[in-house]
Amino acid sequence: MSVSHVTTHILDTMVGQPATGVSVVLEAQNGETWGQVATGFTDADGRVKDLGPARLDSGTYRLRFDTGAYFAGISQDTFFPEVSLTFSVDSEQEHYHVPLLLSPFAYSTYRGS
Repeated sequence: MSVSHVTTHILDTMVGQPATGVSVVLEAQNGETWGQVATGFTDADGRVKDLGPARLDSGTYRLRFDTGAYFAGISQDTFFPEVSLTFSVDSEQEHYHVPLLLSPFAYSTYRGS
């Protein structure tokens, strides 16, 4: 399997484990609208390695995580039923890894490697 230009990883910081089975959507901004590029689910390690093509055009993208379904699946209330992360891509950059550190009532992110 090849690795896509954008990958992600979710760690459930409440339990200190990867968040498995989370639906993730990669979208590209086109003017005032957003278009779906790819979808995936986190694996047993909380990762999505094949989310879209090996190379994206430069532009603005976002990842949408269905955190509400994830927390419902583990019988946990959450304040954030969805997390949306918007970021810029430079097509000349080799890879973008966008991790999500998640708990029922907070989240954080950064550009990983």
